[in-house]
Amino acid sequence: MASMDVSLKEMMTIDGSIGAAIVDHGSGMALGVLGGSKEMDLQIAAAGNTEVVKAKLRTMDSLGIKDSIEDILITLGGQYHIIRPITGRGGKGLFLYLALDRGRANLALARHQLRAIEEKLEV
Repeated sequence: MASMDVSLKEMMTIDGSIGAAIVDHGSGMALGVLGGSKEMDLQIAAAGNTEVVKAKLRTMDSLGIKDSIEDILITLGGQYHIIRPITGRGGKGLFLYLALDRGRANLALARHQLRAIEEKLEV
């Protein structure tokens, strides 16, 4: 089991990482952040991506989809943004958020590593 701080550090070791956060999608507040920059304010990203998660959950509910979100990928010209809801050990209502530099990241490997981090995280 890994703490939030350890998990954020592991997220930042993924090739191409720009910033990482653990977010409460009920409030939109980041419980922990690491990385980021002037252009990548992780507190703002946490709040904005909360709306993405809520919208997807509402849509799934409206469609009667009885499944869970594995991850949400937002692809920009120069970046990948991965949102991964935490499924176990008290993590309900939380998600991992990882911003990657598209030129330096391997998306498939990043998703695999993020899944492993999520599985070890203890909230």
